[in-house]
Amino acid sequence: MSEVVETVKEVVEPILAEHAFYLYDIEFVKEQKSWYLRIYIDKPGGITIDDCVLVSDEVSEKLDEMDPDPIPQAYYLDVSSPGAERTLRNDKDLNDVLGSYIHVSLYQNLEGQKVFEGDLTAVNSDTLVLDNVAGRKTAIEIPRDQIAKARLAIKF
Repeated sequence: MSEVVETVKEVVEPILAEHAFYLYDIEFVKEQKSWYLRIYIDKPGGITIDDCVLVSDEVSEKLDEMDPDPIPQAYYLDVSSPGAERTLRNDKDLNDVLGSYIHVSLYQNLEGQKVFEGDLTAVNSDTLVLDNVAGRKTAIEIPRDQIAKARLAIKF
């Protein structure tokens, strides 16, 4: 499966660069009886449905032209945005959303809580700093080694 992802990545990246989009992730997974090739793309300001259709058409055409076929089994191609509450997986993702409202889940309690939501105001190698956290008057520093998952969140 990783061979498929690597091959598709080589096909996708030049197409995305041509349109000033970037690759967020690629998955090739079997769910029940069907295979799915999911390509998550984005751009500054957000991706549109038309952008997804454009990339889907171009990737599909390139993959169909390849010989031998890099994906011999039948599959569904799905090109989409990573979503409004996308996972923040690395330093680039975190730095890209500085100032945004995020959700952070921890492995263990920190000041009596395992979940925090607030505005991401700082990122460094050891901590994340959240401000405007519900129920708090001050910012909180969260050690990165305690973070189980961080994602964008929608503020209600």
